[in-house]
Parts: sequence; C-alpha cells; structure tokens
Amino acid sequence: RLASLQNAYNFVNRGFEVNLAEVCEREQVSLLAYSPLAQGYLTGKYDHGARPQGSRSQLFNRGQRYETPNAAEAQLEYNGLARTFGMEPALFANAYVTSRPFVTSSIIGATTLPQLEMALSSADVVWTEDMQKAVDAIHQRVGNPCP
Repeated sequence: RLASLQNAYNFVNRGFEVNLAEVCEREQVSLLAYSPLAQGYLTGKYDHGARPQGSRSQLFNRGQRYETPNAAEAQLEYNGLARTFGMEPALFANAYVTSRPFVTSSIIGATTLPQLEMALSSADVVWTEDMQKAVDAIHQRVGNPCP
C-alpha cells in the first residue's frame, strides 16, 4: 500500500493541489513536500536576477524549473508579501508548506545552521486567514509558474 508521495510543493509549484490532493486524501496518502523554497528562489536572494557568490544557483544553476517566464514576477510577489507580514521570505515559504493539512513533512535543503534553525522555526508560525487570502490572491494572478 502506498503511504506517502514525495513531490515538489511551494508557492510557485502548487500542482499537487490540482493533480493529486483529492486522490491522496481519499486513499490516505500523505505528501512529503520537497523544495519548499523553490531551490532558494523563495528566499529573496535571487530576486531581480541576483546570483550571490557561492549560492547553489551561481555554482550549479540547476534551477531552470524556477526560471520560467512568469516565475520571477511570482517569486518577487511572494517574497514581498512575506516582508509585509514581518517575516523573512524563507520563513514565510516554509511556514506555508508546513501549514498545509496534507503535508506530513517538508524536506528542506539547509546548508548552514541558521538555515536549519529558520526551517525548524517555521513550524511555530501560526498561519493566519489573512496570510492565506494574500497568498491565494497572488496565486489567482500567477497560477503555477513552475510546475
């Protein structure tokens, strides 16, 4: 029996909600969400095309999935929204993923202790209705730019 599914899931890739959530709910299959930060694009460090020295994007640039025509606009909107709620974009993005009822665990990719601490602290964020409405408003405009 299938117990869990491992798929990318984040602000810019919510395909699970459209393609798999219903059957997973019915069959009691949980989601192990990977790439909650969209390979770093939801941290703000790549905003406006930046490629910080030593970053994964600068060293390996395997993030083509997150470099689609509408991706940059969506990422800027979500990263800006995080700041309006007084959070760093990475904390906001991780909190969104861990707040989903169908997510059993979020698979993070921390490379430093502060990144790990931030990812773990996202479980303590109380996801509010205002946050959800704001995220949904962006999603209505940009959809899933990075499926």
